[in-house]
Amino acid sequence: MDMGEYVKVAVDAMGGDNAPVEIVKGAVEAIKESDKVKVYLTGREDVLKKELAQYTYNQEQMEIVPASEVIETAEPPVMAIRKKKDSSLVKALNLVKDGTCDAYVSAGSTGATLVGGQVIVGRIKGVERPPLAPLIPTATGCSLLIDCGANVDARPSHLVQFAKMGSVYMENIVGVKNPRVGIVNIGAEEEKGNALVKETFPLLKNCPDINFIGSVEARDIPAGAADVIVCEAFVGNVVLKTYEGVGLTLMKKMKEGLMSSFRSKIGALLVKPALKETLKAFDLEQYGGAPLLGLKGLVVKTHGSSKANEIKNSILQCIAFSEQKINEKIKEKIMTDEVVSGQEN
Repeated sequence: MDMGEYVKVAVDAMGGDNAPVEIVKGAVEAIKESDKVKVYLTGREDVLKKELAQYTYNQEQMEIVPASEVIETAEPPVMAIRKKKDSSLVKALNLVKDGTCDAYVSAGSTGATLVGGQVIVGRIKGVERPPLAPLIPTATGCSLLIDCGANVDARPSHLVQFAKMGSVYMENIVGVKNPRVGIVNIGAEEEKGNALVKETFPLLKNCPDINFIGSVEARDIPAGAADVIVCEAFVGNVVLKTYEGVGLTLMKKMKEGLMSSFRSKIGALLVKPALKETLKAFDLEQYGGAPLLGLKGLVVKTHGSSKANEIKNSILQCIAFSEQKINEKIKEKIMTDEVVSGQEN
């Protein structure tokens, strides 16, 4: 494949609980699965060479970019970005900034990724705040939770942009036509909610280019009540972490129940294949990481505990993002709004 045709992804190989072992493994699996992608691994050259030596892969699709420092999760993000210029995280973001790469993937510090995404890669003109938007599994497929961790003090205008960017993402990446947009609320009635929700509701209602369906209560999210779930990051993060916690607890309790007696163990053997297949649909790993939407390049943050499969999926989702020209579509949507509001003023 011609070098210019690759979707180039910078991967912070030293970030995350399982770095570099699982990160490198995920990168190798991604290039084995797709000949459309080229991975640039940033990190300690000797360490990465040693890891890569275990695998056979197309050498043309993998490159090491040496970086001597590592940003730890506990470090203050702004300071870390400023001081550790030769860190794997900063080096990877700079590859996107200078146009060498189209996208960035990291399981490292969320704070440093959010700060670096805005400061190094930069926002698309007109985007007020870039939201972090993971896909979460539901009974009907998946929904986009936007924002889940980037803007804890968002304003109504930010939430309106989240709804628009989320709609672009769901329509073009997931293939949901005219995605239903809902705002997280504590009741279905329009007058319910805190000041932010009450102020944002009518703005979303009067938005001609989104399919707003009103309020969505937290309990209705797993049932697939809306395709784009709009909220500020504090609420979004609570929703996401509760989702993950309940899922893990249920799994644990089910295993305990199935292993509790000889009879239940026989039953467990019988239901295991069907159960495995059903639960696969609720596996967060298959969706890869959460994109930070509204930046000039694609920035994807995966779980700190990511294993190779999630890293692989995060890298592969960058191909669809690039091919569908998501940034251009977001830019178009936001710029159109600016022109319209400029005419109204």
